[in-house]
Amino acid sequence: MSIENYKIAPSILAADFNILGRQIEELEKNGIELLHIDVMDGLFVPSISFGMPLIASIRQESRLFFDVHLMIEKPERYVEDFVISGADSITVHYEACDDLLKIINRVHSLGVECGIAINPETPVESVYPYLSEVDMILTMSVRPGFGGQRFKEEVLEKVEALADIRKEKGLDFQIEIDGGVNKRNLRRIAEKGVDILVAGTAVFDGKISKNLKEMRR
Repeated sequence: MSIENYKIAPSILAADFNILGRQIEELEKNGIELLHIDVMDGLFVPSISFGMPLIASIRQESRLFFDVHLMIEKPERYVEDFVISGADSITVHYEACDDLLKIINRVHSLGVECGIAINPETPVESVYPYLSEVDMILTMSVRPGFGGQRFKEEVLEKVEALADIRKEKGLDFQIEIDGGVNKRNLRRIAEKGVDILVAGTAVFDGKISKNLKEMRR
């Protein structure tokens, strides 16, 4: 993958929900293709965010690819509901699943993409058995559940390992990273082999168009 082909996926966790519709429209006008939607249950992570009603609401007005990241316990209970609400991709946490392959197959059977997320402390080798089964691996570069944290540099070793094994085995899963991404470190992170960079505060804090222009510079 060329360094110029990485995609920015704004996380609406950092958006202003009073004007969320206008902000999503601005993202679209600035060439954004993916919207990262963090769903948190207060159990798998301490925070609580939003769920199906919000996704269904914004789906009516947006053609963006909805990258739905489930930071919840036993996600298999809700994957169908999130697909019905408008998700184009469902990412579940390795740490939250009892039968990961069963969930992957279930998500795919619903006609959407499936990803696996791993927390910073989870060894990257944990997901190796599933690399040929999924569309994406999401490497968390902060402790999940809270925005505005500093990027954990050691996570880049996982990204490099994933990029190497993808090339070695001729696989086509995408690599996504989430947490602490900003205009100062974005390019350096992408150079390690990341396809999708999730950014929240760096996109929504201030003027969206200006932030995206600076991030792409």
